[in-house]
Amino acid sequence: MGSNPSLILPPPVIFLSAGEASGEQYGTLLIEAIRKLSPGATFFGLGGQRMESAGLRRIVKAEDVAIMGITEVVRHMPRIYREYRKLKHSIRRRDGGRSGLPDAAVLIDFPDVNLSLARVLHRQGVPVVFFVSPQLWAWKKHRLKQVQRNVDKMLVIFPFEEAFYQGNGVEATFVGHPLADLPKPSISRAEFAEQNRLDPSKDWVALLPGSRGKEIDLNLPILLQVVEAMKDDHVEFILPLAPTLTAGHRHKVAAMVEAPSTARTAAKVTLVNDARAALFHARASVVASGTATVEAALMGNPFLVVYRISKLSYEVAKRVVKVPFVAMVNLIANEEVVPELIQGDFTTVNVVSHLRRLMHNENDRKIMKEKLSQVAARLHAIDPAQDAASMNTIPRVAAITLQLISRKHSGALDSSPALASKA
Repeated sequence: MGSNPSLILPPPVIFLSAGEASGEQYGTLLIEAIRKLSPGATFFGLGGQRMESAGLRRIVKAEDVAIMGITEVVRHMPRIYREYRKLKHSIRRRDGGRSGLPDAAVLIDFPDVNLSLARVLHRQGVPVVFFVSPQLWAWKKHRLKQVQRNVDKMLVIFPFEEAFYQGNGVEATFVGHPLADLPKPSISRAEFAEQNRLDPSKDWVALLPGSRGKEIDLNLPILLQVVEAMKDDHVEFILPLAPTLTAGHRHKVAAMVEAPSTARTAAKVTLVNDARAALFHARASVVASGTATVEAALMGNPFLVVYRISKLSYEVAKRVVKVPFVAMVNLIANEEVVPELIQGDFTTVNVVSHLRRLMHNENDRKIMKEKLSQVAARLHAIDPAQDAASMNTIPRVAAITLQLISRKHSGALDSSPALASKA
């Protein structure tokens, strides 16, 4: 893969920015992967607690800026701008006080903040890697010029994104999806049942209402109505608690699930911590649109996708989104592999109808599982120069980042991104 990235001297200082749950997971793994290649590397920027534990000097906390929807953005704009300015100043100071600029930046997803940071970094001559592409192919294509001007390397996790960016003059590489590298859960169904006090004689349905507080507020009430509607279906429900939820929202979820009116008239709902194991052992699942739908596809069991946002956000989205599907599984397959119940279609009656079909129609289950397996296979990036196993996603990102730094140190990379001339 070119020059040895571990030979970078002195050890690099890298700016990282990840503002959401999946981004923090990838950022944590990336810190570990870069340090395997360059043990003295240091990191600063925006991230969550796990990234901080891995070695990130947090200038801004991810939990302070992770929001959703237009109305949420407007309401929190002063705070977002204040935290953004802190990040800008930290870039110029380099890790909170030392002289010089970072040797490179890796911006992970979170485009509303990270595309603005890319502009700041580019103007300072810092090489920019953007990992997990903004979904410009779906909407906000006017932002493409920002990427063309300010991003040195776009590392995409879905196969169709590579051609989109390359066709628009952006240096892009499909590196595979990080979740595709993870093994299936090793815990058996019997062990999972014992651990969570579930009835192994019943079918289980996993409910994933989202990883943000606002998603929970909008999606969970309908899902609890589904639980009540299926009280006679010989089924138990398992609801994984996203690690990114605040303590307040975790307590709120527990209170909603355990409310007397729900507990008395509905099927049993058990709160669990392991979403992947829940998806793996569930007969069927209901998953809010987002990264969890990719996890569900990789686990291989039938599921449907639901989502509800504010009316204003939805009206705006209808006018600007230009793709036929919401679920990434369907976009990759270019057909409806899993049902989508969005906004007004997300009703108790519709969810119950789809769940019963996915649980009991063996032909439909077989077809969906076959198609999910095909989608999962496409989430791996196979490098002909590597052996059959190829390199996993996060180590690829680490190596590409360090190669970019090596090119800069050797003079092979201009101080301003080479792609700026293509914008």
